[in-house]
Amino acid sequence: MNRVRRFARLVALLAVPTFASGLGSAGATAAPPDPGCHLQSARGDVQHVIALTFDNVHFTRDNPNVPSDLEQMPHLLNFIENNGTLLSNHHTPLISHTATDILTNLTGVYGDRMGVPVSNSFRYFTPTGGSRTGVSFAYWTAPLFDPAPGQTNFTPEMINEKGKIAPAPWVPFTRAGCDFGAVATANTVLENTAIDIPTVFGAGSPEAVEAAASNAAPQGTAARALAQTDFVGIGIHCAQGSSLCSAANHGRPDLLPDEPGGYSGFSGLFGAKYVDPAIDFSPPTDLGGNPIRDPFGQPGFPGFDGVEPTVSLSWVAQMQEAGIPVTYGYISDAHDGHGTAGNIHFAYGPGEPGYVQQLKDYDTAFAKFFDRLAADGITTGNTLFVITADEGDRFVGDVPTPAGCDGVTTPCTYNRVGEINGNMAGLLATQQGITTPFKVHSDDAPTIYITGNPDRSAPTTRAFGRALGKLTAVSPYSGNTDTLTQFVADPVEMKLLHMVTADPARTPTLTWFANPDYFFFAAAPDCNSPCVFVPGRTSQSFAWNHGDTNPEITTTWLGLVGPGVRNLGVTADIWSDHTDIRPTALSLLGLKDDYMGDGRVLVEPLFDWAVPQTLRAHRETLLRLAAMYKQINAPLGAFGLATLAMSTTAIENNADGDLDYTALENQLIQLTKSRNAIAAKMRDALASAAFSDQAIDEQQALALIDQGQGLLDQVTGP
Repeated sequence: MNRVRRFARLVALLAVPTFASGLGSAGATAAPPDPGCHLQSARGDVQHVIALTFDNVHFTRDNPNVPSDLEQMPHLLNFIENNGTLLSNHHTPLISHTATDILTNLTGVYGDRMGVPVSNSFRYFTPTGGSRTGVSFAYWTAPLFDPAPGQTNFTPEMINEKGKIAPAPWVPFTRAGCDFGAVATANTVLENTAIDIPTVFGAGSPEAVEAAASNAAPQGTAARALAQTDFVGIGIHCAQGSSLCSAANHGRPDLLPDEPGGYSGFSGLFGAKYVDPAIDFSPPTDLGGNPIRDPFGQPGFPGFDGVEPTVSLSWVAQMQEAGIPVTYGYISDAHDGHGTAGNIHFAYGPGEPGYVQQLKDYDTAFAKFFDRLAADGITTGNTLFVITADEGDRFVGDVPTPAGCDGVTTPCTYNRVGEINGNMAGLLATQQGITTPFKVHSDDAPTIYITGNPDRSAPTTRAFGRALGKLTAVSPYSGNTDTLTQFVADPVEMKLLHMVTADPARTPTLTWFANPDYFFFAAAPDCNSPCVFVPGRTSQSFAWNHGDTNPEITTTWLGLVGPGVRNLGVTADIWSDHTDIRPTALSLLGLKDDYMGDGRVLVEPLFDWAVPQTLRAHRETLLRLAAMYKQINAPLGAFGLATLAMSTTAIENNADGDLDYTALENQLIQLTKSRNAIAAKMRDALASAAFSDQAIDEQQALALIDQGQGLLDQVTGP
């Protein structure tokens, strides 16, 4: 069934009209802009920016009979379709996980240039060859976040390609005189009560004393939660001289010591305890007027799994009403039940009543949000809306009953719901005789850290990689024998995929893109306890896998609405990924970064008048250049996927003397060098056209397109 007919059927089921939200520009009185905020859109009409990122909310259907997440949120879907453009051929980086995806969106660069190519946690090698856990969520200027005693690595959490703290995403806005508000947006707010609070407030500060007391309190108590409720998750980065971040409001210096061009005289406000009184939101309430509390009833930040739309959007609206013109918000996923402020994680299957009800609640929240903005004069005529989801998912569970259930008129029921758990160590030992000590970042695409940190070509590493390719398991769901390997990458291919940072200790020995129905961990090197099983369904259950390369995981969506954006509805004609969001938004706003990004301005859904003339010159050639750039440079472009297959062939190869492995690896090294050289020239040409008033040299662009095609032909065939 095509999309239009499917959507019409859904509207009939939900009895929701298909007209646009009341945010149209006609008849609305714009909220007074901050006089110090100088957004420089082409016609000067953008006065507000609202950027929202969902966790795992899907445009496409996970079950062909059950309307997708966005189809069950018609107030949001209609708003985008009727007022702007929804790009449905939008992609994640690799590895496809929340922190990496959101940080790629925020910065416009891949993980190799902002430090987090593996998430939501990772490991790092110690000087003695062991490995320890690092957490991908920490404040922008914090050192690497290792939650256990004995940390050995203190490089920046957000480490760029020069080994410095990566440039911060709020800087172009605050330099333009615009306050920047963040609701649970990755690493722009405090993420934890361990390293982040002393980083921002200072060791020995009252906030650090409160955090220490919280961390010493018994687990599962209000006292243990208090510092997170007070200081984590909510923040404002202020323009110079903004009264919101004054010392009287408990503002702190917004220090970015490695920011290109310098960054001094700016302040920030961190935590609901300080932000809420400053924006007249104390105590905070959701869009329904209910108190926002943590699981123990304490007012403030409810935790990252507690920021459903009614919570997140309420903070966003309140910030806008308080004169913060640029607001970024994160919204918790809809396919898990979060209980009270995220105190549970109960995985639903598509069409289950709890899932359907939660999506209905999400839709209601967006209806209230759009109505509230309209009443404030914040409209599609003066606001740029950028709305996306970090990644998709692979649902793992039984076939629902009754057959043909759609969840809306006929609820779906599942016998079992849950990803298949797999003990890598046990499978390797019992099937392949591999007992090499190693640790993993547990995942459906686990990163592997072999003890001793052996070289990629060491016999230990080679035997391990070959063994991965031979692993199988009998699926508890289908009863079939599954091949567990899709792809394997070592540091050679990881570098090509933008997964190797300036900190060599973070580079895994191998990345295993495994069967997406499975979630792998490393326990005992035996199967005395079952090595493959589906956990019982409890209040802490998981059924939605991501991390792998599969399209249902790595293909997501991007919605753009506002001045300068065409009303194209839904289109799959534009291949994009998360690096493209930032340059597109900055171009529409007349701003630019102080560094070179990895993305390109998506000119296709924009009006000609909204982009620089230099992006309109030689348009057909520019679009061909942009398309080729993405296909050779994006991890999920044709080049990245083809070389990942080559890497897998090399690692699994068992030829005498490893001659085939060596030849393929050398070829990948040379391909990476060639790709980097060509892609850099493409990137520079596209960025100069977007931000430096330099139209592309058409002959040079055509030559680069030919070079890119030649590169693709080497790995995919002509």
